[in-house]
Amino acid sequence: MVAEQLRPHGVTDERVLQAMASVPREEFLAPRMRRHAYEDRALAIECGQTISQPLVVALMTQAASPQPDEIALEVGTGSGYAAAVLSRLCRRVITIEREPALAEHASETLLRLGFDNIEVAVRDGSLGWPAEAPYNVILVAAAAREVPQALIDQLADGGRMVIPVATSADEPQDLRLYARHGTDVIYRSLFPVLFVPLRTG
Repeated sequence: MVAEQLRPHGVTDERVLQAMASVPREEFLAPRMRRHAYEDRALAIECGQTISQPLVVALMTQAASPQPDEIALEVGTGSGYAAAVLSRLCRRVITIEREPALAEHASETLLRLGFDNIEVAVRDGSLGWPAEAPYNVILVAAAAREVPQALIDQLADGGRMVIPVATSADEPQDLRLYARHGTDVIYRSLFPVLFVPLRTG
């Protein structure tokens, strides 16, 4: 996966490559799906959700540039795989999932595999997790029509947020990197993606 999918396609951060290599992706899939774990595509999980393509996980993580002493927020836990990768790169991860069954399964998987710096919470992800804010890194694994103000408010000075934004129903989503500098929040587009919608309420 690292040699054939990640390195040739723009993943250059050695810490991210090492994190991707160290997390057993198959453990986050149902037994019948495990033989597909390292294929270069998104895969179905429970509740109509997906585990993202390895390259997308790696590029999103690299863009957010998590550092060893930082705290990260992930919106859209899903299987827990991306949170596991992120946890190898920063001090603590809070990950939010709106589907209780997914959150419970992800939490069990992460605990079984020894990831002890991740907290899984059940909540509307568009509201973030104010109790632990501000965050140095926010990764959103669902496409928003508009970037939730709560997530912008919970971004630390110098913080980075990677989020897919649905600009049109007929086009791929625009993956964006937002950065806060004091009171200013600016963004740049990264590449087109296709994520499940960010549901609110």
